[in-house]
Amino acid sequence: FGHPVRATELTEFARQNGEFERRGVKLIGLTIDSIHAHLAWTQNINQNLKIPIPYPLIADLEMTVANKTADPSGREFNRYGSCGLCHRPGQKDSGVIYYPLTNGRNIDEVLRLIDSLQTSDEHVCATPVNWNQGDQVIVPPPKTENEVVARLNSDHEKIDFYLMKREL
Repeated sequence: FGHPVRATELTEFARQNGEFERRGVKLIGLTIDSIHAHLAWTQNINQNLKIPIPYPLIADLEMTVANKTADPSGREFNRYGSCGLCHRPGQKDSGVIYYPLTNGRNIDEVLRLIDSLQTSDEHVCATPVNWNQGDQVIVPPPKTENEVVARLNSDHEKIDFYLMKREL
């Protein structure tokens, strides 16, 4: 039962569960294993790694959910591995990160993505590459000539009329 790389991910998500809760995020693990495999897996992790898993694991034996989040390149979920999905009910944008079975995801990057998604929603902005909380954000691009003029007259950091940054 279980997969060694995924076991390390389950434990790191468990260790950082407080960081997710602080952001208003509820973790759920979804696997294509049975409930009985989940029970054995979480018991084994708790016994050997001394980390209880504080969030539910959901069995997706028929891969109904897994296939809906399949890699757009056409790779099958069970052969390619897993994805990290930041789904936000009521929101159109979500983040999806695909990982092969041989490589564990970076939980700090998952947290950074959540911060970025929440910041974009709250402040109506975008976040640039390698953005972290406290960094400047990108002002949405103009849609009219009047918006171009307003942006050019603003106190934003101007890289060009279409690319401007600002502090929050």
